[in-house]
Amino acid sequence: MEREAGRISRRTVLRGLGVTMCLPVLEAVQPRVALAAGKAAASKSPVRMAVLYMPNGVNPRAWTPTGAGSEFELSPILSPLASLKSEILVFGELMNKESIEGDGHYVKVAPFLTGTHVTKTTGSDLRCGGVSMDQVVAQRIGNLTPLPSLELSIEPVTMGVDTNVGFTRLYGSHISWSNPTTPVTREINPQLAFDRLFRSGAARGKGASPHDRSVLDAVLEDAQRLRGQVGKADRLKLEEYFESVRSVEKRIAFDAARRAAEYDGDPLARKEVEKLGGRITDYYKDPARLSERSIDHTEQVRLMLDIMVLAFWTDTTRVATFMFGNEVSGKNFAFLPGISGGHHQISHHENDPAKLEEYKKINTWHVAQYAYMLEKMKNIKDGDGTLLDNSMVLFASGMKDGNAHSPQNLPIVLAGRAGGGLATGRNLAYAKKTPLCNLYQGMLARMGTPVPGFGDSTGELPGLSDPSFKGVTPAS
Repeated sequence: MEREAGRISRRTVLRGLGVTMCLPVLEAVQPRVALAAGKAAASKSPVRMAVLYMPNGVNPRAWTPTGAGSEFELSPILSPLASLKSEILVFGELMNKESIEGDGHYVKVAPFLTGTHVTKTTGSDLRCGGVSMDQVVAQRIGNLTPLPSLELSIEPVTMGVDTNVGFTRLYGSHISWSNPTTPVTREINPQLAFDRLFRSGAARGKGASPHDRSVLDAVLEDAQRLRGQVGKADRLKLEEYFESVRSVEKRIAFDAARRAAEYDGDPLARKEVEKLGGRITDYYKDPARLSERSIDHTEQVRLMLDIMVLAFWTDTTRVATFMFGNEVSGKNFAFLPGISGGHHQISHHENDPAKLEEYKKINTWHVAQYAYMLEKMKNIKDGDGTLLDNSMVLFASGMKDGNAHSPQNLPIVLAGRAGGGLATGRNLAYAKKTPLCNLYQGMLARMGTPVPGFGDSTGELPGLSDPSFKGVTPAS
């Protein structure tokens, strides 16, 4: 356990065999400057930022709230956010101008966080044109945390060429770019994502069994020593945190055991799975990239969201992105009542009432997962507020209507108060074709990484911190 000047250090970690486990900020943790500045300074928490990306757009008839400013009503798709209405900002008429050129989905997703022009290619010579805004933050303040950023998804990177539009499918699998030609690798396996947060490379070496014991068991001795050095409030906070970690571990283990039982139960299925696994391994040339896919899609998504929350809670990273699926994802949502068919297929509704209803239900499911993450963050104390108070969590898609492939009037929701930098609980519509990058410029400033401009921005989006601001035009 790390110490500083005879007391527990601000970067408090527990260590065990192959494990380094960061902890939430405790009352016993006070930097030297805070002792002089007083209790208020000690309780100041960092701002975190997450981006949750939903592929294939939304049902445009069921997305937009009614009313302006704080006097608004949630739309059917946004209804899962009812208990969180005071914690969100809904934006209207934001546009990603550089994603207009080129048909199809790929030019909408790849530059979603860069605001730049994507080079058309069918090969590996990718060029997105800029650094994504999450990576701007990671490159400037990522040295303050164990991980500069965390990139997660649940679908493997899509390979090949979409001959309908002449673009490599690789563009559809990435929103984070470390430079104009390099997308950031995403983790799609919950176990590996969990290990990345808590297990050192030594525990993943040849002959090791990193999943045989809990990370909490590995750091038990250090944890017991820490409990004896902190007050009652900190002990309660530690127990709450440890229980959250143990809960995620148990759910991952249960999911793996269930899949193993299904795998072993049918010899023919086992043979086919082994054959397919060999083909996939040969294709990717890297077994570490393989995903243990969960049948329970909702649970797999929530495991990833829980991992992101743990990463923010422990200040393991302050920047994270999550893709619910790749653009053009054909994920079958038949697990939802009244749905038959794949996501992408349904998004091309052609104004068919039945398909529009299915599309709405798929969108609503995505928003419900967003609400799940926000509720967890809202219930975690962080400094003088909550983890959600000290965060910005963006939920968005790169097009408004999947049928029209429109990058105008994008579906955008931002939750959290950014440590007091955002006035939430409003629906804000702006002038048509307002640059989405104006919002990004404002978010970058609130992360402590201000820029004079970003992408096609024309300045920070007005009204973000003014609770009386109701938008530029009436909501439509």
